[in-house]
Amino acid sequence: MKLNRSTDMALRIAMVTAASPARTTVDELATRLALPRSHVAKVVQRLQHLGVLVTIRGRSGGVAFAEHAGELTVGQVVRAFEGDDEVVACEQPVCPLIAGCRLRGQLRRAQAAFLAVLDGTRLGDLVDDPAGPVLLGLATPAVRN
Repeated sequence: MKLNRSTDMALRIAMVTAASPARTTVDELATRLALPRSHVAKVVQRLQHLGVLVTIRGRSGGVAFAEHAGELTVGQVVRAFEGDDEVVACEQPVCPLIAGCRLRGQLRRAQAAFLAVLDGTRLGDLVDDPAGPVLLGLATPAVRN
């Protein structure tokens, strides 16, 4: 299963904010992760609605990892961004094999197994060593000359 770009961005944003002890901004996240700012803003908004991030408006505001977000699973985030669609959309009259096809069931099982593995990983687990120091390096603001 291939994750869409928004899901990939969401997981990376969650990891960076989880590793960072301080709030950051959408602009900083976009710069650090080399992602388009407009896409980061949309993903941050969705992550806030999921309870992964908290956002604070205003001059001293920013984006931070939510207090209990570390208990959410990667599978929950993936489902929220990917939806519940099947790997392959089998419909009549597109596929003449639909009545006796065994592939669709196997693909459903594979997708369920994929998500089950992700359900066993909490977002908080993603920032444990050795990833934590690397993420902290990304989360540190660049020194301006």
